[in-house]
Amino acid sequence: MKPCVLDMELVNSRLSDGNLAAIKLENNPNMNIEEILDLNIESSRVLMTPIQLKSQLPLTTTAAKTVLQGRQELQKILDGKDSRKFIIVGPCSIHDPKAAEDYAKKLKALAEKVKDKLLIVMRVYFEKPRTTVGWKGSINDPDMDGSFNMQKGLLTARSLLIKIAEIGLPVATEALDPITPQYLAELVSWSAIGARTIESQTHREMASGLSMPVGFKNSTDGNIQVALNAIQSSRIPHNFLGLDQKGQISTFKTKGNPYGHLILRGGDRQPNFDAATVTRAETKLKDLNLPQTIVIDCSHGNSYKNHKLQASVLENILQQIADGNQSIVGMMLESNLHEGNQQIPQNLEELEYGVSVTDKCIGWEETEKIILSAHEKLGADRNITLYNCGMVVSGIPVRNLLTTKG
Repeated sequence: MKPCVLDMELVNSRLSDGNLAAIKLENNPNMNIEEILDLNIESSRVLMTPIQLKSQLPLTTTAAKTVLQGRQELQKILDGKDSRKFIIVGPCSIHDPKAAEDYAKKLKALAEKVKDKLLIVMRVYFEKPRTTVGWKGSINDPDMDGSFNMQKGLLTARSLLIKIAEIGLPVATEALDPITPQYLAELVSWSAIGARTIESQTHREMASGLSMPVGFKNSTDGNIQVALNAIQSSRIPHNFLGLDQKGQISTFKTKGNPYGHLILRGGDRQPNFDAATVTRAETKLKDLNLPQTIVIDCSHGNSYKNHKLQASVLENILQQIADGNQSIVGMMLESNLHEGNQQIPQNLEELEYGVSVTDKCIGWEETEKIILSAHEKLGADRNITLYNCGMVVSGIPVRNLLTTKG
């Protein structure tokens, strides 16, 4: 029997006009390519290319300066050249651009009050990895009605990122879909690889080519080693397939990202923000010749998914810093205009303004209170007057000085 083969010239011509049904297998006219290709694909839509989207929503000079300054300040903190800490704070996910913009304006005012001790970076997460199923975020389904208008989602996301950058706030997000960064990455100052994708080769490769610092979370079961593996992988060059600015499938060669760092986010069974666990993480980083820089997520497993416990987690972290910890460089908080969360209603007009539709968040009043408190405590720890000469020593914890005057 002669093998069934494809006439590739015919295949290419039919693929270009979308007429797959007309493609027959040579030597078997009763079979067509639809019987073996895309069996579980219902439909596809062509999106505008990254460069087309950017021509509609170009990066402004003001926004570019905010992004660049945010990246540089984060890098200095990670390099130990800036003694401040950074806080990634904002909604669990973005579903209402207007509420997000209102939040950004409040956060910018707060950031100005604490900027001598804290670098505030707004959490702006458009993509949500799901353990099973659920709303995947405002890029995937911006109208929250199952219409999956992803082009609208990308346009809305880019528009919001520009507005926040023009307000003067650097932005943090999760790098989830490997195509999305080509549309948005130049507006982001910090990215995270999440607990559900931490073992993915695709995400490690992507992180190695991203232009901003990247935090790597431990897995959902609390495994820190997979995050350490990811940091190591992201620091070296990779070659992989991807989408370029013109929308063409291309091969990319990365340089490796030197600003990968560990995020402790707790696990399904227990938190991992305590001093003993942090010390063990430091040792593992040192043994692997990796920078001993750690960010602690005050939410998720570290708060037992109870948003009301975020403040106490932050308090514990600040105490570790006061006791002399040098590895903790940042913290993460889930916060919104109003406390709690809500289900996505069938009638979207019933949505409560400024309330999360994913994880529960602390409200703005508590957010402001605990960040101002953190600023005060860091300030008390880092401005110390010596008895013998009256000089002020900046950046030296109390426990490291024998004779001090507060």
